[in-house]
Amino acid sequence: MTPPSERPIVQFVLAGKSSDCGGEGRPWTLVYDGDCAVCNRFIRLVGRWDRHARIESIPSQNPCVRARFPWIPADAFADAVQLIGPNGRTTQGAQAVEDLLGILPRGWMLAWIFKLPLVGRLADRFYRWFARNRYRFGCGDHCPVGPTPVIYE
Repeated sequence: MTPPSERPIVQFVLAGKSSDCGGEGRPWTLVYDGDCAVCNRFIRLVGRWDRHARIESIPSQNPCVRARFPWIPADAFADAVQLIGPNGRTTQGAQAVEDLLGILPRGWMLAWIFKLPLVGRLADRFYRWFARNRYRFGCGDHCPVGPTPVIYE
C-alpha cells in the first residue's frame, strides 16, 4: 500500500472553482474582505511581516471559506476580519488584530497599546466604525462612494 504522503492528490475544477478547500496547513488563518482596498493593503503588510509563514490569508469571497469554517456565521465575514487559530479558536475585529500582533514577529511592539485602560473598548468601537465605512477608504471600482465623476459640458 502506498503511504499517504506519496499518494497523488486529485483536485477537481468545475466552472473555474477548485475542489481543494484544505488550506495551506498553517496554524493561523486570516479571513478578510477581498473587495476592500484597505483590507488588501493590510494583508500584504501582514504577509511581509509574517516571516515564519504562520498565517494563511484568504478573502471571505473564496467559496471554500464557508466549507472550512462552518461555525462562523456568513454575516460575520462581512462585519469583521476573522482570525482562526489552532483547534478552531476564532476571534474577530479588534480582538483579531490584537491576537494577530501577538503572533507576528515583533508584533508586541504594537500589541501593548491594547493593554492600556479603555483602549481595548475604544479599539473595538473604532474597528466597528471603520468596518462599516471601509469602502470609503482606498476606493476601487466596487466602491459605492468612488471618485466624483467629471462632467464635461
